[in-house]
Amino acid sequence: MTALDIANYDTQRVMAALPHRYPMLLVDRVEELILDTSIVAIKAVTINEGFFQGHFPGRPIMPGVLIVEALAQAAGILAVESLGLAGSGKLVYFMAIDGAKFRKPVEPGVLLRLEASFVQQRSSVCKFAGIAKIDGQVVAEANFTAMIADPPKTA
Repeated sequence: MTALDIANYDTQRVMAALPHRYPMLLVDRVEELILDTSIVAIKAVTINEGFFQGHFPGRPIMPGVLIVEALAQAAGILAVESLGLAGSGKLVYFMAIDGAKFRKPVEPGVLLRLEASFVQQRSSVCKFAGIAKIDGQVVAEANFTAMIADPPKTA
């Protein structure tokens, strides 16, 4: 287990590791990254998020599918950093989501703690376990599989 120097793993470094951009970039910073093992990342959930306009008017709640996406993006950072692929242009594609559970609603104004760890790691296919927390309480969890591949060729 090797800890990565994350002193400056801010949004700019997140964007160097992932191809996602606003409004689909759901990781703001990385707090802990142990190569080949686990990651802890943060998503600052703000009322400015576009999905809150319709989900739900008068009772804004972050969609569960986006919480799982945020966990997957954190896991994607873990994968590309562990495999030495950060900045390579490789994409991390969802292949499967299993056992997703949503325990509490995620509302604007919170810091969503995204914890993901490797369950199985192969050269191009990885399995992860993810847990999302607010103030130490689990709000969502899921297991998921992802594939690391080249982006599709453009015509």
